[in-house]
Amino acid sequence: MSTRIARVIARLNVGGPARHVTWLSQALGKKASGGEFETALVTGTVPPGEDDMSGFARERGVTPVIIPEMSREISPRDAITIWKLFRFFRRYRPDIVHTHTAKAGTTARIAGFLYRWLALRPRRVKFVHTFHGHIFRGYYGRAKTGFFLLIEKTLARMTDVIIVLSEQQRREIHEDFGVGRREQFRIIPLGLDLSELPTAQPRDRATAQPFTVAIIGRLTPIKNHDLFLRAAARLRDLPHVRFVIYGDGSERAAIESRATELGTPAVFAGTRPANEIYSSIDIAALTSLNEGTPLTLIEAMATGVPAISTAVGGVVDVLGAVQQRVSEDGAVYEIRERGITAASNDEAGFAAGLRRLVQDAALRAELAARGRAFAHATYSKERLIADMIRLYRELKIEN
Repeated sequence: MSTRIARVIARLNVGGPARHVTWLSQALGKKASGGEFETALVTGTVPPGEDDMSGFARERGVTPVIIPEMSREISPRDAITIWKLFRFFRRYRPDIVHTHTAKAGTTARIAGFLYRWLALRPRRVKFVHTFHGHIFRGYYGRAKTGFFLLIEKTLARMTDVIIVLSEQQRREIHEDFGVGRREQFRIIPLGLDLSELPTAQPRDRATAQPFTVAIIGRLTPIKNHDLFLRAAARLRDLPHVRFVIYGDGSERAAIESRATELGTPAVFAGTRPANEIYSSIDIAALTSLNEGTPLTLIEAMATGVPAISTAVGGVVDVLGAVQQRVSEDGAVYEIRERGITAASNDEAGFAAGLRRLVQDAALRAELAARGRAFAHATYSKERLIADMIRLYRELKIEN
C-alpha cells in the first residue's frame, strides 16, 4: 500500500520553497515512485505583486489543491483554512502531513491534529515540518515575534520530525529560540535541478566594459535591497561596474524611489529565467536581514559565479568557514571558503568586500571554483529526494 503524503505550503510564489515542494511532489507521486508513495500538494494563492509558480508545478505534472483562504498574514480566514484542510485530510487520509513555511505549518498541523483525534480511534498519522527559513528575526516587532515563537514552540511538541536546511539554522531555531527537542531535528539541505543551470565563463573585461553585480530575489523588506543600493553608491568611482536588481514584489516602487534618492544607477530587470541571469552576471550579491538557505547564492555558485552576502542564517553554512578577516579604514568583511560576507546591514563592510571582489580577479576565480564544486556535491535535486524518501520510510516503519 502506498504511503500517502499531504504536502502543504502557504503559497507557490517565486523562490526555493516552491521549487522544493514541486520537485518532491513530482518524484513522490504514485507513478514516479512505483506505487511506494502518493503525494497531494496543497497550497494557497499568491497575492498581487508576487510572481506565481503554479505553472512551474503544472509543467512537472503536479496539480496543486488550492485553498484560497490560506494567506500569509494572520486573519479570521485562518479558521476557514483549518476547516478546509481538516476536510481534505478526511478525504485523502494521509499517513504523513508534511508542512512547509510558517503559515502552512500552523494551519495544517492544527487541522492535522484535529484529523488525528476527532475519531473514535486516533488515526495513525505523522507530522513533519520544514523550516525553509524562520520569522523570529527581522520580520516583525518584539510582541508579534514572541507570539509566533510561542505558536512554534507549542506545535513542535506535537510534531514528529522538524527539518532544517543547515546546521546554522538548527542552532538558531533550537538553541537560540528554544523551539523543539534536539532529537526531533533532521538536517536535509535544499535541492536544486542543477542540470537547468548554465556554466559561467570567466569574463575579465577591460575597465571600459560593464562588469555586472546583481541581486536576485523577491523585492520585500527582509531582503534589504536598501543595503545593496547604499553599497553600490559607495562604488560610484568604479564606472565600469553595473548594478542590476532581478525580481519583483511589493517593495519595487519604494526601492526604485530609494535608488533615485541615493543616485544609484541600478537597473531593475524584473523576473528573468535563471539561465539568462547567471550567464550574464559577474558577481551575485545577497543583503538579507534573515535567510534560511539562500537559493540564489547556491544557484550562482553552481554556475561558477562568485558571491558576497550578509552573514545571516544559513548563508554561513553555504559560504563556509572564515579564511581571513579583513579590516580596511574601519570597514570589516570576511573572506570565506566560498564567498565574502559582511555583518548584517553593514554598509561599509559590504561595500569594501564588494570592491575587493570586483577588483581581485584571482580571488573571484578561486571562490567560484570552490563554490561550484561544493554546490554540485551538496545541493542536487536527486540528493534531496533520496534524503526525503529515507525519512518517510523511517516514519512508516515506526508506524
